[in-house]
Amino acid sequence: MPFGLLGKSPAVVTVLPLNGVIGPAARFGQGLNLAGLASAIESAFSEHGVKAVALSINSPGGSPVQATLIHNRIRQLAEEKNVPVFAFAEDVAASGGYMLACAGDQIFADESSIVGSIGVVSAGFGFTELMKKVGVDRRVYTSGEKKSMLDPFQPVDEEDVKRLMVLQKEVHGAFRGLVKTRREGKLHGAEKRLFSGEFWSGIQAEKLGLIDGLSDLRTEMRKRYGDDVRLKVISSERSWWRNRMAAHSSGGRRGAGGGFSFPNGWADDMLAALEVRAFWSRFGL
Repeated sequence: MPFGLLGKSPAVVTVLPLNGVIGPAARFGQGLNLAGLASAIESAFSEHGVKAVALSINSPGGSPVQATLIHNRIRQLAEEKNVPVFAFAEDVAASGGYMLACAGDQIFADESSIVGSIGVVSAGFGFTELMKKVGVDRRVYTSGEKKSMLDPFQPVDEEDVKRLMVLQKEVHGAFRGLVKTRREGKLHGAEKRLFSGEFWSGIQAEKLGLIDGLSDLRTEMRKRYGDDVRLKVISSERSWWRNRMAAHSSGGRRGAGGGFSFPNGWADDMLAALEVRAFWSRFGL
């Protein structure tokens, strides 16, 4: 008997995992970036008979540029293919991770999810006192007056800090504009609080209108598309062989898949791991 006569085939919802720090792979190991996700995003919207795309998000943020690029590509395809997008925050969808969530027509989270942190942060270290103690002399030669701006091996220049603050304000403004556009008519509370960089639990995020409800991906998709809905996970992971080749071509640094590094890249790996750890630890994770 032909399959069609047995009953209606189950709806297909593609699931796009967005897990990790947002940024170049060479910097964060398995960083989320458009180059690494482009194929998976295309596949999520091109699956035969797809009824919706579900974003499974677990990210503390990172590069605002890469977050914007990923967000914009998802929205472009959603409108081009006329396919709804649902975003689901897992442990955390904060900062750039929340920007990714805004690519969803609706956003859901767990009661204990960390959501928000709509702001911009720059962090680093200063080594001037350490250099004095160990007797190291810093020598920098530039052909531009501000080429060595914010050099961690030189004393803080207040004028440089002011310039950085102007830059951060502009990036923050773009982030606010995106959230206000995507959550138009849904946000509650003063903008000063919503865009302060503060983050909240899923319960508080719902009250503030940052999310549309408390739910998980499987439960919500079954409620909307039936108990027999087929959830198809679209993977963006690359093979071990391609990861090894990427590492080799980058001069021994960790490849885009984060699975291989040559001995000479151990220092890069360690620093990348510490930076990734710092992103997650901001949210108690």
